[in-house]
Amino acid sequence: MSWVRIWIHLVFSTKERQPLLTPKELREKIFQHTKENAKSKDIWLDSINGYKEHVHSLISLNKDQTINKTAQLLKGESSFWINQNQLTKK
Repeated sequence: MSWVRIWIHLVFSTKERQPLLTPKELREKIFQHTKENAKSKDIWLDSINGYKEHVHSLISLNKDQTINKTAQLLKGESSFWINQNQLTKK
């Protein structure tokens, strides 16, 4: 059996790069939720950080994961969670 490790640097931005991820406590809450979400979906999220209008994440894919599906699982679920919990004003 082969062993494959592919590292991907994903950068997500807010709509129109609006500074919606202010204050720092909000970003930390979102990052923590994203880490937990990644773990529950067997996505290796090595690190996550960002600023007011964007998020950087370093993930590792295994041989059964695609960039597209993994990005969708991380960003789609986190956006849904942010909206569902009304963490931003917009």
